[in-house]
Amino acid sequence: MFGFFDPTMVLLVPALIFAFWAQWKVQSTYKKFSRVPAANGRTGREMALAIMARNGVADVSVEQVGGVLSDHYDPRAKQVRLSPGNYQDHSIASIAVAAHEVGHVLQHAERYTPLALRTALAPVASIGSMAAFPLFMIGLLFNIPGVSKVLMDLGILFFTGAVLFQLITLPVEFDASKRALAQLTSSGDLRPQEVGQAKQVLDAAALTYVAAAAMAALQLLRLVLLRNSRR
Repeated sequence: MFGFFDPTMVLLVPALIFAFWAQWKVQSTYKKFSRVPAANGRTGREMALAIMARNGVADVSVEQVGGVLSDHYDPRAKQVRLSPGNYQDHSIASIAVAAHEVGHVLQHAERYTPLALRTALAPVASIGSMAAFPLFMIGLLFNIPGVSKVLMDLGILFFTGAVLFQLITLPVEFDASKRALAQLTSSGDLRPQEVGQAKQVLDAAALTYVAAAAMAALQLLRLVLLRNSRR
């Protein structure tokens, strides 16, 4: 049996390096363009409301939420929640992030299938990710005939749900950014150069989702290899 720090952990090294780089990239890009004011003078909140109004969305509110880059859209509460900087500032970064979250609003309004799947999977993935490792490690560390492999298999099954959630998140996030840039471009809310700057912010943010999906997939592979190592 492998020890706690087993050879399969080397599988995670590339994903860890990528995740650290992606996090640095999004923070540095966001910081850079949070210092660049948008020519239209609109805050993130004002831009979010303008895009929704232009698309006939009247039942979604825009609220401020604590934290940094904690921005998200809650489809159940029908609220776009923006972190203080993005809610109040009129920078390229705040407008890009706000437009991205409204991209999710437009997905919801159009019943975009991947978003519906992600919303349905979210509670299952949350519970599964918390239960997966305890179940798997109990099965791995304690050689209980007829029980250990069942526990490991359950752990793998639960973690597979978390991986599926990460994979479904990718098209949802990419599409929301695409919608955001289309709205900012077609409406003339941003100048062409500013649209390019907003794209840099959104592309950097997308890297974090790719890194999370890669980490989850490699972690799942690691669990399968550990399970198969048991005789």
